Amino acid sequence: MSDWFTLEMTLLILGGAAATYLTRVGGFLLISRLQALPPRLEAALNAVPAAVLTTLVAPAFVAGDTATRIAMAVALPVALRFSTIPMLVAGWLTVLACRHFFG
Repeated sequence: MSDWFTLEMTLLILGGAAATYLTRVGGFLLISRLQALPPRLEAALNAVPAAVLTTLVAPAFVAGDTATRIAMAVALPVALRFSTIPMLVAGWLTVLACRHFFG
């Protein structure tokens, strides 16, 4: 048997899956039982997309190379003006150009 497929690893995966499922279902059940969302809860839920975006972008910006940082700087104004696909294309082309011309 492989080192990857041990009983401990299987239990860890199953435990993580159960915790994730229970967290999602618990949140759904809790919110579905409320007649109306309290203003503070609604404000917190409205902040979730920005928080998730920050957790995805910040590490890439801090740990990324110069080409990645330049591409993010180019993609930001494109994202503010256009939809997702033009923003991705602008960032992708910028990374390709920076890595081609600057190594």
